[in-house]
Amino acid sequence: MNDMSSRRGALVAMGVTVLIWSYSWIVMKQVLRHAGPFDFAALRYVGGAVLLFAGMAVTRQSLRPPPLGPTILIGLLQTAAFQGLGQLALIAGGAGHVALLAYAMPFWAVLIAWVGLGEAPTRRQWTGVALAAIGLVCVIEPWNGLGNATSTLLALAGGLCWAGATVASKRLFQRHPVQPLSLTAWQMAFGAVALSIAALCIPQRPIEWVPAFIAGLAYSVVAASSIAWALWALVVKRLPTAVAAISTLAVPVTSVGLAWLLLGETVSPMGVVGIAFIVAGLVAVTGLGRSPGK
Repeated sequence: MNDMSSRRGALVAMGVTVLIWSYSWIVMKQVLRHAGPFDFAALRYVGGAVLLFAGMAVTRQSLRPPPLGPTILIGLLQTAAFQGLGQLALIAGGAGHVALLAYAMPFWAVLIAWVGLGEAPTRRQWTGVALAAIGLVCVIEPWNGLGNATSTLLALAGGLCWAGATVASKRLFQRHPVQPLSLTAWQMAFGAVALSIAALCIPQRPIEWVPAFIAGLAYSVVAASSIAWALWALVVKRLPTAVAAISTLAVPVTSVGLAWLLLGETVSPMGVVGIAFIVAGLVAVTGLGRSPGK
C-alpha cells in the first residue's frame, strides 16, 4: 500500500471513528442514569476486549501480546484513566461540555509528541492547532465560567491521559511490528482489569438492567469500544501524531450538535463561531482539499 492510499484509508477510518464516538457521549450520558460510572466502564471494556480477542481468533491473528510494559501503560492511561475520569465528569457535567474539555487532548498530544517523539509540527499543522485552539476557547467560553469545577478538572485530566497514551502508542508502532488490533485488544484488557478493580472498591448505585441501559451498553461495547478503538489505533499508526490528535476535535463538535438535538443542551452564538474555527483547523491539519504535491 502506497503512502497516499494509506493516508486516505486512515482518514476514512478517522471519519468513521468520529461518527461512532460523537454519538457515544450522548449514549454514555443516558446510560449513567442507570449505573455507576465505574461499573459501566468496567462492563464496557471487559466486553470490548472479549470481542476484540474473538475477532483476532476468528481472523487467525496471533494472540501473543505486544511488548508488555508499553501496552500496560497505554491501557492504564487510555482505557482506565481516560474513560474512568470521563465517566465521573459526566455525572456532574453536560455531555457536550465534558466532551469538549476531554478533547483538549490534541493540544497536549502535539506538545508531548514534539518532546517525546521529535515530531515537530509543520507550519500548516501549527496553523491548524491555532485555529482549533481559538475555536475550542470560543465554544467553552471560559469567561462565563467553566461550570462544575470538579467535572471540568476530571475531563481535562482525562484528556491529558489520553494524549500520553496516544504518544506511547505511536512510539510502540515505530519501534515494534505491532498490529493495531492486537494492541487495542491487549491494552483494553489491561485497562479493563484496572476499571474492574475500581468498580469493586468504589461504592456505586446498583445497576438497573432496563432496556435503555442494555441498549446503551451494547452500543458502547460493540461500536464505541471494539470498532472505534481498533480504528483509532490504525489512525495513530498511519498518520502523524498531530494530524491524528487534532482530527479528534471533530468528535466534540459533532457531540455538541447531537447534545443540542437530542438532549436539549443549548449552543450559544459564540459556540457556533468556535465550531467554525475548529472545522477550519481540521481542514488545515488534515490537508483536505489540497493536491498531493502541496
